[in-house]
Amino acid sequence: MSMTNTAEQNNLRIRELQEQRELELLSPYAAKSVNTKGRARQEEPCPLRTEYQRDRDRIIHSKAFRRLKHKTQVFFSPTDDHFRTRMTHTLEVSQIARTIARSLNLNEDLAEAISLGHDLGHTPFGHSGEDVLNEIMDYGFKHAQHSVRVATVIEDLNLTQETLDGILNHSGSLRKESPAYTLEGKIVKLSDKIAYINHDIDDAIRARIIKEEDLPQDCISYFSLDRSERITKMVLDIVQNSYGKDKICMSEEAFYHIDKLRTWMFKNVYTNEVAKKEESKVKGIIYGLFNHYEALLKQRFPNQNEEEIKRTVCDYISGMTDRYAIQKYKEIYIPQSFQNGSNDEFLFTLAKINNLSVQLTVL
Repeated sequence: MSMTNTAEQNNLRIRELQEQRELELLSPYAAKSVNTKGRARQEEPCPLRTEYQRDRDRIIHSKAFRRLKHKTQVFFSPTDDHFRTRMTHTLEVSQIARTIARSLNLNEDLAEAISLGHDLGHTPFGHSGEDVLNEIMDYGFKHAQHSVRVATVIEDLNLTQETLDGILNHSGSLRKESPAYTLEGKIVKLSDKIAYINHDIDDAIRARIIKEEDLPQDCISYFSLDRSERITKMVLDIVQNSYGKDKICMSEEAFYHIDKLRTWMFKNVYTNEVAKKEESKVKGIIYGLFNHYEALLKQRFPNQNEEEIKRTVCDYISGMTDRYAIQKYKEIYIPQSFQNGSNDEFLFTLAKINNLSVQLTVL
């Protein structure tokens, strides 16, 4: 037997050993990578990584993931480097989800993959941008659904069904259990809420939108004023109430205080006039960009279905970072010094992905 063949067998054994450890050591309720429902296109297994580890790596190396570093979490284009961006939010969700999954003896790799991919389709300017595209698109726009579109169509990462299901079902009301069919997916939904409630308190205080003493005191008394202690108590409550069970849950008391704190944040931070004073400008930017690119594609593809045109423009704008959207708006609507050509090649790449084509009219 050649040394090459021996090395190949040893490498293959590495993945198999990890899969075997999952079967032997993880909870009976954990998603086992060897039992995945698979990918849209079948692939040869990786010699080193399990299927969910492979998903995680593909997400990290995607262009959409890299762009998260310049997308708004709550505060638009902050000059203070300590404010959260969509990227740092994603990393905090991942850390919390991995801790919960590991503590419950569930599949940490799947929880991490879902966490890292859950906001791939988020718009520039946070939920304000999402709201505008939801107004424009005939069938609405939800970032969770678009994250799946990014992974399956725009970047075609060919992720497993379990990762895609968790991404799709991470959003929604805290009061409704995630419809994700894996416990790892359900963990990510709660981890998302825990992450943004706590880091948004941090950022809102830093921005002087609220003061520590403004926070609902019964919630602070229950969880702590200290961010680390608050997160620890929330995570610990989920672990204690979910351990050994086929569901992810928390105590009634903890749920009451998390829900009250989240409701308070929506009223006092997320819809606060100071925090949202630039929101009308965001609407103008996105509508302006949308109208421009829609007209451009209609000119280029005169006989194309209007819905496909709008879908392509939506794909393009939703992928923009805050600063790129502002840059393009300035290029289009504000007089500039002479420039030779534009930089919208990806718009036409998306047109090709969405099957837009020039149709010649027969006279």
